[in-house]
Amino acid sequence: MINEFLAHDLPQVEAAVREAAAVEIMPRFRRLALDEIVEKAGPHDLVTVADRLAEKHLTAALTALLPGSVVVGEEAVSEDPATYEALQGDAPVWIVDPVDGTQQFVHGDPGFCTLVALAHHGELLASWTYAPVAGELAVAVRGGGAHLNGARLTAGSPEPGADLRIAKSHPDYTTPKEKRALLGLNTQGVASRDCGSAGLEYLRIARGALDAVAFSWENAWDHAAGLLLVAEAGGGHATLDGTPFRLAGGNTLPFTAARDAATVTRVLELLRAGA
Repeated sequence: MINEFLAHDLPQVEAAVREAAAVEIMPRFRRLALDEIVEKAGPHDLVTVADRLAEKHLTAALTALLPGSVVVGEEAVSEDPATYEALQGDAPVWIVDPVDGTQQFVHGDPGFCTLVALAHHGELLASWTYAPVAGELAVAVRGGGAHLNGARLTAGSPEPGADLRIAKSHPDYTTPKEKRALLGLNTQGVASRDCGSAGLEYLRIARGALDAVAFSWENAWDHAAGLLLVAEAGGGHATLDGTPFRLAGGNTLPFTAARDAATVTRVLELLRAGA
């Protein structure tokens, strides 16, 4: 059933993603009222009415497209953490971040996107990264490559001799151990900065505009779409112990994704030196 869906119905997913953004997100961009913004765990963990309504929109649309599938969405898991366990079940799973970069969205910054990925038994099958302000939609299909607005994406490799451009987790949101590991990036030959929307950072890697990321959190909705996008563009990823990132969690952090295997290895070396 899934193979048939992947072969014939992917354009319908793209349409559902675009519609959710057009109906629930963009009409509220730079128009949010104060009572439409709520703190979850703290002032840097926000949710808006756009996040919630877009996730509900996508949940209804995606499960209708693939009967028997379930959704693991950021806002649903926030309300019921047990929902996350579906990643280890037998049903196909849609992994949804309705507004990745809610901080940016709240502040009127266009650097946000909608992320959707389809997985089954822990394996990523397809993903969609949609930046509605820029009008950019990146699609990746396992074994079928990565495309941005229909054009093939190729991550390539960093320029020889140039500083590695790395986006990393902000140190304020890391454990002491993770903070030490990330300090390993403060070295000659590395130009690091704090990350913005995770989904857009992965897109930058896939298009060759960023060399790597180093992230210290593992929520599947932030990473699933981007990890497949980078892989299908020719890049790779690994956690601190050298194993692949696991959607269901339990990863050794930080982890990295990068334009090529050599860069993955180099970033891991730097992180381990810091740790």
